Amino acid sequence: MKNIRNFCIIAHIDHGKSTLADRLLEFTSTVSKRDMQAQLLDNMDLERERGITIKSHAIQMQYPYKGEIYTLNLIDTPGHVDFSYEVSRSIAACEGALLIVDSSQGIEAQTISNLYLAIGSDLTIIPVLNKIDLPHSMPEEVSDEIVDLIGCDRDEIIPASGKSGIGIEAILNAICERVPAPVGDPDAPLQALIFDSVFNSYRGIEVLFRIKNGTMKKGDKLRFMATGKEYGADEIGILGLNQEPRLEIGAGNVGYLISGIKEAREVKVGDTITHVARPTTEAIQGFADVKPMVFAGIYPVETTEYEELRSCMEKLQLNDASLVWEPETSVALGFGFRCGFLGMLHMEIVQERLEREFNMTVITTVPSVQFHATGTKDQRLVINAPSEMPEPNMIKLIEEPYIKAQIITASDYVGPIITLCMEKRGIIKGQSYLTSERVELSFELPLSEIVFDFFDKLKTISRGYASLDYELIGFRESDMVKLDIMLNGEKVDALSAIVHRSKSYEWGRRLCEKLRELLPRQQFEIAIQASIGQKIISRETVKALRKNVIAKCYGGDISRKRKLLEKQKEGKKRMRQVGSVEIPQEAFLAVLKID
Repeated sequence: MKNIRNFCIIAHIDHGKSTLADRLLEFTSTVSKRDMQAQLLDNMDLERERGITIKSHAIQMQYPYKGEIYTLNLIDTPGHVDFSYEVSRSIAACEGALLIVDSSQGIEAQTISNLYLAIGSDLTIIPVLNKIDLPHSMPEEVSDEIVDLIGCDRDEIIPASGKSGIGIEAILNAICERVPAPVGDPDAPLQALIFDSVFNSYRGIEVLFRIKNGTMKKGDKLRFMATGKEYGADEIGILGLNQEPRLEIGAGNVGYLISGIKEAREVKVGDTITHVARPTTEAIQGFADVKPMVFAGIYPVETTEYEELRSCMEKLQLNDASLVWEPETSVALGFGFRCGFLGMLHMEIVQERLEREFNMTVITTVPSVQFHATGTKDQRLVINAPSEMPEPNMIKLIEEPYIKAQIITASDYVGPIITLCMEKRGIIKGQSYLTSERVELSFELPLSEIVFDFFDKLKTISRGYASLDYELIGFRESDMVKLDIMLNGEKVDALSAIVHRSKSYEWGRRLCEKLRELLPRQQFEIAIQASIGQKIISRETVKALRKNVIAKCYGGDISRKRKLLEKQKEGKKRMRQVGSVEIPQEAFLAVLKID
């Protein structure tokens, strides 16, 4: 055990985590030259296309140091804030963290929030100054920032370059020297923490775990403590570039388990595995519950695919523990699921993964939050989607969820951020300077105002420097109204939204204008109307596509042409009565593009 080192790589997005991981794998000969490719651990098509890490990836390396062989378990983590739950889970399985800072960009928001996660879990931090070979890198200034942030000595910072391989040996030596060996008793009852799981269509569910105490052997009878289910360890092993089976895995090590589990809901990330014969009395402290920021409906395009979509969601949730979902129905779209996401990028990625990995074509509705209403007979109603909201004359009052938001930003951007929060009906509660350059602002904001584009706008006006953390503080009475969208006089519940009365007219007008651009023209006219209750507040019209019926008449009498036009007019009338409008997927998310 004394030669095991478990560490993860944390950094802001685009600071070179995956490239540095490539160099570590090359240097330790974990991967042969022939198998090497850039961002080797990012094995999902989406990750490669977008150049971002979405999943944490674990891999084991062997490294000789001072005459001994060290086992290094590396976890490469995502940098984007929407995947911070992945980072927090990786940190729980480690004793040390490489904090990568780009020497040309300096410390950014996600660097700080990931660092606080690591410090909160008592990890040993090894600061690495990356990309020092860039012509515009600023090693001196950024080193000063790191010293101020962590309070380390300047000579503890390792200068490196993931691209050209500078400083890789120094990083590996520092891991062996500075990161503590895992603590645990190999002879105690088995305690293993599940930190991830993957669905394999041939072998069932593969569980990734980190052993805290005890030893796991092939063929052992195991119990999952949260679900109470029992399994046999058909295959256990370590995570090299490919899975490498082993006969036993000891305390402090990371590995995988295959035991023929078929049901996705039987594996819970954060659960503890123990032996059936000699169980442990206490479970390992799991992970904090995930806080969804955005709720949206996901529906199959064909209603017959509902059950198939359910099983796809279960398999996806195995691999993405931050996804929360429950069944719901819609008049326009039929049966589907109301899902909770950590942000808009997360929502986009989930939709893409459903389409690519599971071949499911889905429609996503407008993101929203939960409201509480009191009816005229004092009955309490919980409103999860706009379609559930009663008519205005049936409601006494509506309450909406409020959050306490803490925003950490550079002092240059305080003014624009306060303006943004005021526009979103926020109340400023406090402002404190952490250093001369960094400010912490606290606000009380309605959750419904921040689910759409608040985070994107915050990042834009602060050039990516602001980081947002929030907690729910309860429900408050508010003047909310349901804005209905009608196409040719029929309400489309999937396009409805619940908005504040002060913003409803502007919202309705803009939404109608946006829909006019997005709806394809038909053979008949489409009236797009926004209404609050019975009152129409805005209207736009999509003009009909007109077929030129008199094209075949050349010259000749006008009565022949008139007869054809009259005939077309009759047909158009009949068409308008039965015409059903085809709505493209973009129209359901038109709200997001209003600005």
